[in-house]
Amino acid sequence: MLYREAGQFKATYAEDSQIFPIRQDRIGIALILAAAFVGTPLLSVAGILSDYTFTAILTPFLIFSLAALGLNILTGYAGQLSLGTAAFMAVGAFASYNFMLRIEGMPILMAFILGGLCAAAVGIVFGLPSLRIRGFYLAAATLATQFFIVWCLTKVGWFTNYSSSGVITAQKIEMLGYTFDTAFSKYLFVLSVVTVMALLAKNMVRTNIGRSWMAIRDMDMAAEVIGFRPMQTKLMAFAVSSFYCGVAGALFAYAYLGTVEPEGFNLDLSFRILFMIIIGGVGSILGSFLGAAFIVLLPIGLNMFMHFLEGSVGINLPSGISSSIELMVFGGLIIFFLIVEPHGLARLWQIGKEKLRLWPFPH
Repeated sequence: MLYREAGQFKATYAEDSQIFPIRQDRIGIALILAAAFVGTPLLSVAGILSDYTFTAILTPFLIFSLAALGLNILTGYAGQLSLGTAAFMAVGAFASYNFMLRIEGMPILMAFILGGLCAAAVGIVFGLPSLRIRGFYLAAATLATQFFIVWCLTKVGWFTNYSSSGVITAQKIEMLGYTFDTAFSKYLFVLSVVTVMALLAKNMVRTNIGRSWMAIRDMDMAAEVIGFRPMQTKLMAFAVSSFYCGVAGALFAYAYLGTVEPEGFNLDLSFRILFMIIIGGVGSILGSFLGAAFIVLLPIGLNMFMHFLEGSVGINLPSGISSSIELMVFGGLIIFFLIVEPHGLARLWQIGKEKLRLWPFPH
């Protein structure tokens, strides 16, 4: 009975409208945030966590979690399949770069917000086909978005400040006189942005907007009959999803890579983010983070295991064969998890909570 909900009564409207109404959830979220904001800095100061941990693991995990969260809003909650996530990330990254470049004294957070709004505007334009088509046909339309945005950023030199190679170098992240120039400081910056936006998304899906998305997802004709407006609802989902992806793209360029090119936001990146929400759980805020952790951390773990195996056994495999084995194992694990739990890792957490409600009793 570790997850017992009995006895947690709500006496006010404020208590009833909490983002996390169950006490155990609030304690768990508080512990996770404390570990991320306080525990991680202490481990960094103690020398246990290196810059590699922040640069190659924690920062990309948070950025991809935000991108997966944006796609999950569109696909998981609104039921609109999209293959153009990387394109919206590219719009946010290059728009933020141009705002910082062409407007002197532009605050970095305002540039990210404006970049997200540009991505939202592009998402609304390319979300118009969703008013007439859906399913795989809509996926094909968003696939065209992916190719068009990358082509536009490549061919129009103004977006890259007429760089001959098409590569842009992101400006430094400066805020209130402080420069986020270390791996640890960039991690804290990204963590703060992702935390705020994740809490906003968690609250948004419980409002009338979120309920309208889910109504359109489950049965759009019935939702229209009872009063929901499909056009506004679908375009709102595209706008919010693209905004989240645009901010994630800006963080991807500024806090992770530093230098980006249009081809870096290719179709492979869109599929990676789509796999994140499929593995983590479609229609789940938690699933976006679990799926991102699976996709980002598992290849690193497999690579470390292969190096350990080669060192302990003494078999020196060529780098090509070793990387191929890692890809085969990675793909096999994805298939295994989808067979064991088609609803994603978030469903396993839900099953675990159901067990904890009755523990130590078996049924």
